[in-house]
Amino acid sequence: MRAVIANGFGGPEVLEVVETAVPEPGPGQVRVRVRAAALNPVDAAVRAGVFGGGGERIGFGWDVAGEIDALGPGVGAGDVVADGGAGAARWAVGDRVVGLHYGAVKALGTHAEFVVLDVGALAAAPVTVDDAHAAVLPLSGLTAARSLAQSGLRAGDSVLITGAAGVVGGLAVQLAARAGLVVTALAGEADEELVRSLGAARFVPRGGAVEPGSVDGVLDFAVLGEPALEWVRDGGAYVGVHPGAEPAPVRGVRVGAQEVAADGAHLAQLVALVDAGGLTLRVGSVHALADAAEAHAVQGKGGVRGRVVLVA
Repeated sequence: MRAVIANGFGGPEVLEVVETAVPEPGPGQVRVRVRAAALNPVDAAVRAGVFGGGGERIGFGWDVAGEIDALGPGVGAGDVVADGGAGAARWAVGDRVVGLHYGAVKALGTHAEFVVLDVGALAAAPVTVDDAHAAVLPLSGLTAARSLAQSGLRAGDSVLITGAAGVVGGLAVQLAARAGLVVTALAGEADEELVRSLGAARFVPRGGAVEPGSVDGVLDFAVLGEPALEWVRDGGAYVGVHPGAEPAPVRGVRVGAQEVAADGAHLAQLVALVDAGGLTLRVGSVHALADAAEAHAVQGKGGVRGRVVLVA
């Protein structure tokens, strides 16, 4: 099979598409034929060496949308998985799925023709969108949903979401508005119409003034840190996305950072929202697996209104 790898750190030019062995699923695992896989900012960080792994072959990709190609021992006989609330379903070869392949530094990721995943990382794929859009959901959707849950905010509370026009921020705006929170979106001036269409009640342009202590919580997807913490009222909540890099707590504010995890049951809930029309997935551009370096370059230029996706 073909897979995107790098044997060193650097820009998009370090990427190679190589032939490698098709992986075999072990107990409690399935092999997925990859149809689409999102390219996330974490992939660029891996390529640049942020997470280490020098001297080893490094693979890329966390998200996958495709169909089950092979079952590991015992999976067909006994592993039962949630299907978003309509009962229970057993995985079978040919099932369309989405999933999260957790881990920054790995020999092979989802930017390949096949990937092996634990059954607990999978959910049935949404039926209302194509594979490219479905591939946007796992990492970004789980990050947004888990960040909102971690904040402890409830209906009627106010939340300010930084990076609200980004893929994760945009999903968080939709989820927060759906949960009954009063959402203030912080994004670029040109993005006001977009974030309001996603459910933001208020808008602050990037660099604009926000009154200190004016919101119950902040979801800081733009990684502003201490300045964003100042906008939270005493005893409120701040959630970042870089564990270990969040600002120190002040004024009784609960400070945390989201560490995403592969969670098929939670992912199934997000899939149900997509199919119900309650969650919009945005694709900025689509590239063939062979053009992975081009895809990384497009992402690196910025300004893509949606996730860059590779199709195999």
